[in-house]
Parts: sequence; structure tokens; C-alpha cells
Amino acid sequence: MTKRASAVERATKETSIRLRLSLDGEGSATISTGVGFADHMLTLMAFWGGFDLEVECRGDLEIDSHHTLEDLGLCLGQAFSEALGDRKGIVRTAFTKVPMDEALAEVVVDLSGRPYLVYDDELLPAIIAGDEKDVWREFFKSVAFRAGMNLHIKYEYGRNGHHLLEAAFKALGIALGQAVRIGRKGVSSTKGSLD
Repeated sequence: MTKRASAVERATKETSIRLRLSLDGEGSATISTGVGFADHMLTLMAFWGGFDLEVECRGDLEIDSHHTLEDLGLCLGQAFSEALGDRKGIVRTAFTKVPMDEALAEVVVDLSGRPYLVYDDELLPAIIAGDEKDVWREFFKSVAFRAGMNLHIKYEYGRNGHHLLEAAFKALGIALGQAVRIGRKGVSSTKGSLD
């Protein structure tokens, strides 16, 4: 089987990012973003998805984490898209629910090539780990649109922002790990193409 991996670099006046992703990994992660909570979340996603992920990022954190997380999402989404190549043989769709103490999150993905994000974050507290909750919407939007992924994330219940986001990232990893599996012949579409 062809190695399904990608290396992405992005350098702007706001961020400098180097990211390596292997879809057929062991769940190992080496993450340094300058945002400890983001490092934790990306490590969880990689572990539960069975991906190998390396991230080195320097961002304008003296302003806030918005540019860092948005650009990380762009790079991660691009890496998934490149590693998937023509997407032939992938299972393509998957969903899962994951609990974290009192919290429960559901994630549904379709690696169709058509980007879309449905993100219901009403349950999240306004501030999580020192950042406004909206930075996570921007992260997930960037991942979905750059990956060509239909991504639905729903926080079903819970009170603790850390627990809610941790459940979502674990669920995202599991769902993506299932969706990228090779399990079909040809393209997973009755129309014969993805997009």
C-alpha cells in the first residue's frame, strides 16, 4: 500500500508552522504549538485516530491564540487532504460519540471532498483554558474546509469546557480513523467520484 502521509509548511507574518501527518501510524504525537491546551487536544486526536502527528508552531500569541489555531486547522486539513490522495478505497464516512466524565460529544465525518461544518457549541463556556470558545469553531472550520470534509460536531451535554472539547477531539480522532480506513474497491460513491 502506498504510504498515506503528508508534510505541510506555512509561514506568514502571524504564524510559522511545520506539520507532518501519517494516516497509517501508531497514534504517536509530538506537538508544540505554544498553546498547551491545543497540544493536549491534538495529541488526543492523533492517539484515538491512530495517526502519527508532528507539529511545530510559532504564532503571535502576544495577541491571542486565534491566528495560531486557525492556521493549525488549515495545515491539518491540508495534510489530511494530501495524505488521502484520490481517496479511492476509503470507507469515507464515520461517526462516534465519546463521553468524558459528565460530558458527551458526537462527531460525524464524510470525507467527500465537499467541505461543510455544522458546529453546535452552545454548551461550551465562554472561556476555556484562557481562550474564547470561538477559537475552536475557527479551528474546526479550517480543518473541515481545507480537508474537503463534511464535519458535524455536537456537544450533547456537559458543563466543563475542558471535558466537552476533550470528548470532541477524541471523537474526531476515532471518526477520522474509521473514515480513512481502506475498506472498499474504487471510490465510495454511487456517482463514481468524490467532490
